Amino acid sequence: MNNFQYQVEQFADLRILRYQIPNFSELPLQKKQYIYYLSEAALSGRDIIWDQNNAKNLWLRSCLDSLYGVINSNDKGFEKFETYYKRVLFSNGFHHHYSTEKIKPDFTEAQLKGWIQALTIDEIRQLGEKSGEGLLGALIELMFDNLYMAKRVCQDEDKDLIVHSANNFYKELTQQEVEDFYKNKQDESDLQPVSHGLNSRLTKNNEQIEEEVWHVGGKYSKAIQKIVYWLRKAAEVCENKQQEQVINLLCDYYETGDLKTFDTYSIEWLKEQEGEIDFINGFIEVYGDPLGFKATWESLVNVTDQKETQKAAIISDNAQWFEDHSPVMVEHRRKEVKGVSMKVINAIMLGGDCYPASPLGINLPNAEWIREQHGSKSVSLQNISHAYEMASLSSGVIEEFAFDETEIALHKKYGAIADNLHTHLHECVGHGSGMLEVGVRTDALKAYGSVIEEARADLFGLYFMADEKMLELKLVSHMDVLKAQYNAYIRNGLMVQLARVNVGANIEQTHMRNRQLVACWVLEKGQENKVIERMNKAGKSYFVINDYAQLRNLFGQLLKEVQRIKSQGDYAAAKALVEHYGVKVDQAIHQEVKERYSQLNVAPYSGFINPKLSPIMDADGKLVDVELGYNESFLDQMQRYNRDYSFESNL
Repeated sequence: MNNFQYQVEQFADLRILRYQIPNFSELPLQKKQYIYYLSEAALSGRDIIWDQNNAKNLWLRSCLDSLYGVINSNDKGFEKFETYYKRVLFSNGFHHHYSTEKIKPDFTEAQLKGWIQALTIDEIRQLGEKSGEGLLGALIELMFDNLYMAKRVCQDEDKDLIVHSANNFYKELTQQEVEDFYKNKQDESDLQPVSHGLNSRLTKNNEQIEEEVWHVGGKYSKAIQKIVYWLRKAAEVCENKQQEQVINLLCDYYETGDLKTFDTYSIEWLKEQEGEIDFINGFIEVYGDPLGFKATWESLVNVTDQKETQKAAIISDNAQWFEDHSPVMVEHRRKEVKGVSMKVINAIMLGGDCYPASPLGINLPNAEWIREQHGSKSVSLQNISHAYEMASLSSGVIEEFAFDETEIALHKKYGAIADNLHTHLHECVGHGSGMLEVGVRTDALKAYGSVIEEARADLFGLYFMADEKMLELKLVSHMDVLKAQYNAYIRNGLMVQLARVNVGANIEQTHMRNRQLVACWVLEKGQENKVIERMNKAGKSYFVINDYAQLRNLFGQLLKEVQRIKSQGDYAAAKALVEHYGVKVDQAIHQEVKERYSQLNVAPYSGFINPKLSPIMDADGKLVDVELGYNESFLDQMQRYNRDYSFESNL
């Protein structure tokens, strides 16, 4: 497949890419069956993430589906409607997937009114409205009122984060009420605390606060029943007994909503290291909740890249060495690193919060006590990284923001290797390192916890990128790899990523805050010795690293402080660090970056179309093969998913 088309289309600020699954056709039938059933489970929870993002998302999706079917393609507003429709589909709702701000249509209210008039009264009633006027009013409020549900995730410290967040994790509650509720549920003496609130919506009715648990028989029951159905099918054809036990525990958790069962499942999932096929399925990451309690639903089905995993396993095999040589305080190092593993995988199916925008690496479980007592499992998504790299070769971004030909050449020679190594270090030994002091709660840093954790993992990787141990372990062949990564990190943290932020706005997204925090801190602390220097060439700004060794020392100093903040639960220090370095943007640099980036005609965000897995059945209805297809367009796939995996919509 030498002529594989990685980039499919581009609209608004989005690029749509494809990823390949190497050697899928060579897999034996049982593994194909296992993959297919897991993939169906990965798609069956799609409605959950839509509803979690906002209570009106599923209704809006139905409205847009209906309108798209009646608008004439020759209508002068059709392309603007189609772009808005695709943006909403990409973001799993009407808030931007990264900035979390409301997506603004380019068409007018008058055009919307005309399109609604093309719907029949039955179609309007199927959307829950009695008249076209009622439907128009509801859609205008949702689409055009800039103050109504303006942000999916509010991170403004001056506001009530719950009241001003438009997600569907809380109803009729304030930030203080939520914090008090979960503080009262936490047992300070529990050495194995459950992650209270992870799988529920918190509501207040008649002054009584209640949790709506996401499980069979509770909220999202229809979708979860489908997930469990396909997981049970997968258990019948899995690769080994441990996988079967893992799947059955996950199904038990979905059926009961018991978070202790989820912890048991997580521990058993860690133990499964032999199978070629692995998966993630559940309420996992808490970035969508400004307080870090509620987890969005996500899924990933993958196959191990054995050759690349052998290389990456070198890192996990030496996890204790990394921990012992970390620059953090001795009392914040783990005396015994347990169960840390690293795999390089190829994604097969992305679902929920992993789709269409995919992570490059994952480290799980998130429960701190499980990490400390049982370890963690890290994965790096090889085919996703490769697709990004292939699609970016001709983008011109490096040529525009790198200072000179030497920096450009370093990136082209070592950039992909450096980025992969940093991802491995970040996910495996970064997230898997360090420990909390006795009595410190995992949620002590509140809204700043996720940023601090991502900064900690990034810094761990950056610090050890420059260690001679990389040569000794043969993870790199030349220490110029570190230069390529340091250049890229500073370039991105101080400049390139600002292309994703509206001029005048603060940085809201967790990973972007983390990267700017790290880059701005080392820029400031190394100012006297000009470790990093702002240069001007032909009227354009650049940030040039003059002393890589000293920069590494600064990364180590910041890592020590960030680990101290997490280990001691120092909320005040976390807030000061994030707000001072990670939130505010240099407006002059920001404006310049936006102008330079716009000339490249490159969308700053990317996401993926999943391969289509088509089951081949015999005359008796038995699955005898699975065909792999790469021909679906973005809209075709989204509309198929809307049709075939819409289990929670009541329309």
